[in-house]
Amino acid sequence: MQDLMKHVTEQCNQMHPKVRAVFTTCTIDGNHVVSAEIPAQDVTDRPCFYEGRGRYKGSYVRVGDADEPMTEYEIYSYEAFRRKYEDEIRIVERAEADDLDRDSLLRYELALKSERPHFAQLSESRILELTSVLRNGKPTLAGIMLFATYPQAFFPQLSIIATRIPGTQIGEIGPNEERFIDNARIEGSLDEQLRGAIAFVRKNIRTTTIISPENGERIDTAEYPIEAVRELILNALIHRDYSIHTQGMPIQLQIFDDRMTIINPGGLYGRLTIDQLGTIQPDTRNPVIANALEVLRVTENRYSGIPTVRRLASETGMAAPLFENTRGEFRATLYSPLTRTTPPSAVNHETFNRLNYQTDSHRPSTRRKNRPEERNAAILQFCATPRTRREIADFIGLDSTAYTMRTYVQPLVVSGQLVLGLPGKPQSSKQTYRTAQ
Repeated sequence: MQDLMKHVTEQCNQMHPKVRAVFTTCTIDGNHVVSAEIPAQDVTDRPCFYEGRGRYKGSYVRVGDADEPMTEYEIYSYEAFRRKYEDEIRIVERAEADDLDRDSLLRYELALKSERPHFAQLSESRILELTSVLRNGKPTLAGIMLFATYPQAFFPQLSIIATRIPGTQIGEIGPNEERFIDNARIEGSLDEQLRGAIAFVRKNIRTTTIISPENGERIDTAEYPIEAVRELILNALIHRDYSIHTQGMPIQLQIFDDRMTIINPGGLYGRLTIDQLGTIQPDTRNPVIANALEVLRVTENRYSGIPTVRRLASETGMAAPLFENTRGEFRATLYSPLTRTTPPSAVNHETFNRLNYQTDSHRPSTRRKNRPEERNAAILQFCATPRTRREIADFIGLDSTAYTMRTYVQPLVVSGQLVLGLPGKPQSSKQTYRTAQ
């Protein structure tokens, strides 16, 4: 056991930063067992990589049941937080101060002076330099996205691609073989994109009408609470990654029959995790943009967006919103209260257990496991909508996606009862599984 621990320690010392394993030894049925526990590295020390291959070839991330090399962007995202890169205030060399809209700048300056009296004594150019709208007389990326007459002249993809998709999956077509019921590229400044996206949502969601029995007045209710939609779109515009790695990736707004999804380039920033959303004050990726929109009364900048979305979803009878942090992007999904689709976040191992076990009517105090075909039927029912490895594991109630795949999913794939969403890439991190027709 001592020799084994020595070899593990030698391997740990070849990592950067060095890993310190916590060893536990015991004896089970006469067999000596060694456990090596590896504490998680702080975000500021990531990625931890094998020195023999270097940072860009020796950094890996766990995806499903495989170890995948980190992408250049994933490595950059850790470095950006550790070194506090300020991508939003990098100078836009092709732009000039004259490219900024004078009326928008005037409103911004007046708002600043009303809240900060000492700004009244400063010149316009000095104010814009202090607030990082300009640097050395040249517009910054934040200045362009906030105040330019047409920001997409400099950053064509820093926009919102909005689509209304027939059905519940991309690729489904409507009754007239249309791929999209409606689609638009929403451009302009951040404030204009926000207003344009909300207008697109209003146009493409359903509205229920109720006649009040008390006074006979008509009450129209939107399928999704517009305030919640606004918060999610605003969060995407403020907190997306504006680095050169993602400036070619627009925000995506997708409206399906049963849900609405907003996909934001760049995952969660810093130490924030999904479980902490809305409960702690996060690190801010783009403080200049956030502060400017606060001054302009577009946002409160008090980290109340996610709690507001959750509250509105609960008050309107919607399923809890789903937030996902995947490789290089953040997804927020609202589920329509007008459909009966059960969101993945609401399906857990208890649901599976209810399908996987049944009470013995002769012995009420015991449960007996259903036959394998009944257990498989529960999985096939769940996979009527394409599911990822992680979603299936959560449904069954297991932490290990590898065990889930080996024990439950692969036999159904081999028998043809489950089909791959990406048949040509069986090991893809984006692989999904769907019940065969």
